[in-house]
Parts: sequence; structure tokens; C-alpha cells
Amino acid sequence: MGDPKISSHQLGADTSKKAPAPPKKAAPPPKKNDAGKKAPPPKQAPPNKAPPPTNGKNNGNKPPPPPAKTDTDPQSSLTLLPEVVAKGFLDNGQNPPVKGQTASTTSKNNYINFCAKTLSTVPLTNGKQVTGGSCNPTPMGMIPSVEHMPAAKFNFPRNTDVINANVPFNASLNIANFQTGVFTNAQKTYFAAPQTLNAQGQIIGHTHIVIEKLTALNQILPTDPGKFFYFKGVDGPVNEFGEALALVSTGVPVGFYRMCSINTSANHAPVVGPIAQHGSFDDCAYFTAK
Repeated sequence: MGDPKISSHQLGADTSKKAPAPPKKAAPPPKKNDAGKKAPPPKQAPPNKAPPPTNGKNNGNKPPPPPAKTDTDPQSSLTLLPEVVAKGFLDNGQNPPVKGQTASTTSKNNYINFCAKTLSTVPLTNGKQVTGGSCNPTPMGMIPSVEHMPAAKFNFPRNTDVINANVPFNASLNIANFQTGVFTNAQKTYFAAPQTLNAQGQIIGHTHIVIEKLTALNQILPTDPGKFFYFKGVDGPVNEFGEALALVSTGVPVGFYRMCSINTSANHAPVVGPIAQHGSFDDCAYFTAK
């Protein structure tokens, strides 16, 4: 048989057109594994996890900070303990009023922030000898009983004594009910700790001896505390006779003098007693040098 004839219509057809795409084949059935079981479905992406709780604070994923530790040592805690709050400080002393008597200031918190009132203009004492004035937050501390109040009396020179001028001598002070020879650094711990007592109930501290020049033994004009001829802190304890000694190595020139003791706690604050009416805790003697 000869070749089939091609019609003229077929010869004039546009051969540049593409043939229609063959139909898509159906997806092949899932493959079976070696055991004849169907393959597991494809893994899906895990769902988005919810953000962790923020505990009401804008701290992201960070855990809340641990609670602050409570300082249980009352001597390092910054909290005033209820059992040491002095309720008597709420009374101004004028209930009922007493004519001529001044009402006291009062406090609910033992005056713990007293120095905050003037801190903008008056510095804290802060263990220093502040010549321009300061505010000291240190409490008074331990106060002795009436039976253990300190006392002092000069042994040499005695009152109205006449001594040789410019001759060295030991100023001698008899002391009772006072543990002497205890002192701290006056440049760094001045008034920086409360008064304390020893096991016998006596104030722990030290004494000083100061000599001021006078115009006469009967001088009535007050002296200037900023001026003195001699000043000595007695560092050691009293001797076996109860004397505190201070060597005046050059003696004193011809003239009239007042010599006084200054008994203080270890941190240099003047000693404090338990009652308002008491004899002097210090002594003074007036003498002449010729």
C-alpha cells in the first residue's frame, strides 16, 4: 500500500503551535516498606510555643529575682528593732505643763534619722574631729549605775599649791570607778561608738589632763577652750595606787594655772552618768608657778 494522502488543510496548518500538555498522572500509591507497612506521614513543623509567663514584670524570659535576704544580726541590720524603740521618747515632758520648763523634742524611731534634718548644711561627724561643727548619729550607749559613777581628784599639783617654774613634774590624778587606758584612733573614730561598761559595771575609757594659763588665781573671766598651755591624753591604765600620770616635761613658766581632767569613753566622748544630780566626774586644781 502507498503512503496515506495528506489533505491540503493539513499542509496549511500552523506548525508553530505546541501540542497540548499531556494529562497529569495520578500520584503513585504510597510505597510500602520492607515489612509491607505503609510509610509514616511526613513530619510537620512543631507548633509555636506560647511565651513563658513574665510574672507581671517586663523581664522577658528571665526568672524573677530571689527574695532579698533578711539580716538577722541586729548589730549589722539597718532596721530598727521594735523591742529597742523607746516609747518614752514620745513624751515631751510637759504633761502636765511645768512653768519655766522647756518641752523636749519627741521621736517615734529613737531619732535614727535625726541628722537628716540638717545634712544639707551640717556634715556627719563620721569619726572625724570636724572643727566647723557636725551632727553625730552615734547613740550614747551603756550608762553605769549610781554606784559605779566615776570620780577623780588631783593628787599633784593640789589646789593652791605653789610649784617651781620650768621644772618637769608628773601631773597626778586619783581616779575611782573608771576603767582607764582604753582609747581608739581619735582621727578616724572620734565619737564613732557608744559608751560601754566592763564586767564590773564601770565605764571603759581614758582620761586627759589639760593645763590653762590664768591671769590670776581669782580670775573670773571664762577661759578660751581653744587655747591651753598643756594637753595630754593618758594612754595607760592607772597605776597600783589608782593614779593616772602625765609628764609635763618642760614644767610651766612663772604664772597662775588651772589644771583639769577630762574623763571620756574609749571613743573620746565625755563620760555620761545615770542621773542628773551628781557630783563632778572630773576635777580641777588651781596652782601657782614661781
